[in-house]
Amino acid sequence: MEVQSILKELESLGSPRTKKIYMQNGAREPLYGVATGAMKPFLKQIGINQEIAEALYATGNYDAMYLAGMIANPKAMTIEDYDRWMEGAYFYMISDFIVAVTLSESEIAQAVSDRWIADGRELYVSAGYSCYCWLIGNRKDEEFETEKLDAMLEIVRKTIHTSPARAQVAMNRFLVAVGVSYLPLHEKALSVATAIGTGAAEEIQKAATKGRLGFKRKHVRC
Repeated sequence: MEVQSILKELESLGSPRTKKIYMQNGAREPLYGVATGAMKPFLKQIGINQEIAEALYATGNYDAMYLAGMIANPKAMTIEDYDRWMEGAYFYMISDFIVAVTLSESEIAQAVSDRWIADGRELYVSAGYSCYCWLIGNRKDEEFETEKLDAMLEIVRKTIHTSPARAQVAMNRFLVAVGVSYLPLHEKALSVATAIGTGAAEEIQKAATKGRLGFKRKHVRC
């Protein structure tokens, strides 16, 4: 499919109500307001296609950028590619739910996330911690260094209340991800969450009550 024909189809699927919701969360023109579920048929039609994904992402159209994340080939993307995508991520729904999700299926996910967290800019930090959330909730515990995640929990403990808003949200989600899905640090994550008082402790305890500790999702992307 050609990019222009994809854009026309996306436009036909858009709704003013969904568009308004996206814009209230930070999206800006151009966008059509396509529900994420309505994009799934495109994945069947197009398949994994990095060339089309790059062209869609470059349009700056939020709906097209979301679809780009669905059809991208994460393992074919380089550090430079992910950095370029982050440069185009102008609000958290792109940084955390398109770029970070795509990155989480690559072999360089932790290395890139570490760079973004160290970068210090709000959406970069947010994307870095968000990627770890997706990783921890999907990959086996053995794929992570306990000492490294422990150190990250300490950073969250010390800096969450002085970090930018979106970074705080992602850090909190990171606490929940570790507390629920990374068993070696469940108690430590719960302790940190309790200490900072941002609601993460309640979410971790709720998961424990429901017997969901150690939960891993099969897939990250749609």
